Amino acid sequence: MQRNEQAFQWLYENYSAALYGVLLKVVREEEQAQDLLQEVFVKIWNNLTSYDPQKGRLFTWMLNITRNTAIDSVRAGKAMSRPSTAQTLSTSDESTFLIDKQYSVAPENPDHIGLQDVVGRLRPERRELINLVYFGGYTHEEAAEALSLPLGTVKTRIRSALQELKSLFSR
Repeated sequence: MQRNEQAFQWLYENYSAALYGVLLKVVREEEQAQDLLQEVFVKIWNNLTSYDPQKGRLFTWMLNITRNTAIDSVRAGKAMSRPSTAQTLSTSDESTFLIDKQYSVAPENPDHIGLQDVVGRLRPERRELINLVYFGGYTHEEAAEALSLPLGTVKTRIRSALQELKSLFSR
């Protein structure tokens, strides 16, 4: 992809709504999520040459940058404080989501950006961990402590959940 204004506009038009949804889920504050979205696109644009299509899809690469930026912001205290464990562990449609490009995503409604159906197919213990670690910003250690589980169990369940999600997406 050429680094020009048209390419940037294409990236923004095609991915901003989904990335904003991820940011909003993690930081839980619209203004903060909007600020971080700008930061994310600057990071994406400045590092576009480091994207390797052999290692994965562009969307996945951008999603990782977005997630890491949001988590860094939460940990640095720039965003609202982390939700309580009970709130994070909820498995309602509002707390469980993923991103799937096949759905049309309106920027003004980031909570409906897809994949909640796919995450909903995971076993409850795996779904809890995906919510905590990937959408709540918890480290593996923090998730283990919050759920009173051994760290090894948490890591195994997360690995299993990711493998299961990968197989569900490849169908």
